[in-house]
Amino acid sequence: MKNIKQLAIIGSTASGKTSLAIQTAKKIDAHILSLDSLSIYKDIDIVSAKPTRKERNGIIHYGIDHIYPYEDFDVTTFITLYKDVVKKCEDVSKNLVIVGGTSFYLKMLIEGVSLLPSISQETQEHTKNYLCELEKTYQWLYKLDPHYMAHIKSNDRYRIEKVLHIYLETKKIPTEYFKAVPPTPAISTPLPIYQIEWDRELLRKRIALRTKNMIKDGLIDEICMLEKKYTRAPNCMKAIGIKETLAYLDGLYSKNEMLEKITINTARLAKRQKTFNNSQFENVVKGSLSELEKLLLS
Repeated sequence: MKNIKQLAIIGSTASGKTSLAIQTAKKIDAHILSLDSLSIYKDIDIVSAKPTRKERNGIIHYGIDHIYPYEDFDVTTFITLYKDVVKKCEDVSKNLVIVGGTSFYLKMLIEGVSLLPSISQETQEHTKNYLCELEKTYQWLYKLDPHYMAHIKSNDRYRIEKVLHIYLETKKIPTEYFKAVPPTPAISTPLPIYQIEWDRELLRKRIALRTKNMIKDGLIDEICMLEKKYTRAPNCMKAIGIKETLAYLDGLYSKNEMLEKITINTARLAKRQKTFNNSQFENVVKGSLSELEKLLLS
């Protein structure tokens, strides 16, 4: 075993992260860990813009095709995956390139998350009963822990369920629990982070071109297959590119309107990603795609 070199590449969707990561992995003899909330699913290939087998250029990728669309996951899934990948890299003396548009997961790897308690069957049953009256339960929890609940909306069933699990299982309000169980960072050494930056209009053109290419590559057929195989119930079926295509299949959009909707919504996502990246990470090396290629590949 040896200490491996790690670095992260972030940037908005369609910024060229995937290609740069693959080239960098070739350069430094590394595996790649994808931090992407859509590429993690099997069968979601075109709409996620995950690299094809050919594009991966022989580089081993983790975090791609990891779970099925009907399976749930959260940030702890990525933390567990990261730890497993680091161990595999150490075992074969490979470095690691972390790349993805879901930078929240990278932030959690750096800052850590608190370990949650094991939830008993009894607690799960009690939680289900409380969730039957969501608004009433929310108000009750708010009175118990106003500081924590102030950051949760009254209709956020998923997060309210997590609060119930903690309180019913440990008899501690979340504020007390997380104070007693502080987060533990998964990445304990300094991590160089490189952020690709684009002019907004140029990035929008790249997004529009990528969307057109997705449609040419069979986006509509892929969404039909996903709906038939998994129904519309999984959360991933509400992702950008999927929801607009389903609306087209329902007759709500023409094909051109679908293309425009996907482009607009993807551009909005890119703006949110850039805002998040600029506000959440320090000491980031920023530059255009060509500038970072020179820096990382020369």
